[in-house]
Amino acid sequence: MGKATSSPAGTLLAENDGDAYFATTLAKGLLVLEAFDIGATVLGNAEVAQRTGLPRPTVARLTHTLAALGYLRHDTRLGKYRAGARALRMARPLLAGLPFRQVARPLMHELAESVRGTVSIGLLDGTTMVYVESARSGHVGPHVPDIGLPIPVILTAMGRAAAAILPAAEAARLEERLKKEDASLWSAKRDRYRAGLRDGADRGFCTCPGEYMPSIHAVAAPLFYSRELGQAFAINCGIPAFRLKSGQLEAEIGPRIRALAASIRALIGEAEPAAAARERARKRK
Repeated sequence: MGKATSSPAGTLLAENDGDAYFATTLAKGLLVLEAFDIGATVLGNAEVAQRTGLPRPTVARLTHTLAALGYLRHDTRLGKYRAGARALRMARPLLAGLPFRQVARPLMHELAESVRGTVSIGLLDGTTMVYVESARSGHVGPHVPDIGLPIPVILTAMGRAAAAILPAAEAARLEERLKKEDASLWSAKRDRYRAGLRDGADRGFCTCPGEYMPSIHAVAAPLFYSRELGQAFAINCGIPAFRLKSGQLEAEIGPRIRALAASIRALIGEAEPAAAARERARKRK
């Protein structure tokens, strides 16, 4: 039983136990779709079962149904499944509701080309950040973030920057989720995570030199918190480690990503979030 609750399916069912309106079959089907990600674009039923914690017979019914609807595509040669074209429709309404991406895009490209790296915007989703816009120069090597890519909050500059501008109650709930999700990781990274939140609030940016990806050093700035959407956004810049001089991430790239965030906010009429974030950071000390 303990093993089941540590799986995505087990966690999902435990969190919604007793909710008569919770559609369990629908939730399981969405978990199957989420099993397909970067590095796992082609999966068989056994692999989906392992990733989700769902029984294989259940997975077989769900993948068959999702393929019939066009959300998955069955590769008869491999006997496995890929994401279907219809799955793209699910992302479009969300992206269409974030029109500031178009305003930010040229500014992001300008910085990405200047530092020969990547510049991306992400939104906070549970304990992950999900990329909603990304720009990169032609010199970034194998690191190619794109829309829809999830990255962990606790290990990344972008995640810490977004968490720095959450309302106090949401910030506390996020910490509880991070602890519950992986207690050993939380114990190891808690101090760095909280230091990142303080930096995001006090300096307007926080750094993560190779903590998530050893070959990439990243810096991120809080962008804004949308009360209407109930979501926090942050913007980051990732640069191959070999391109950076000692201290450059803090002294040069950090202030530039902070200035870029301010320029985007000015163009879209969003308030600067640092004042509230600084107050929360002082209370955490």
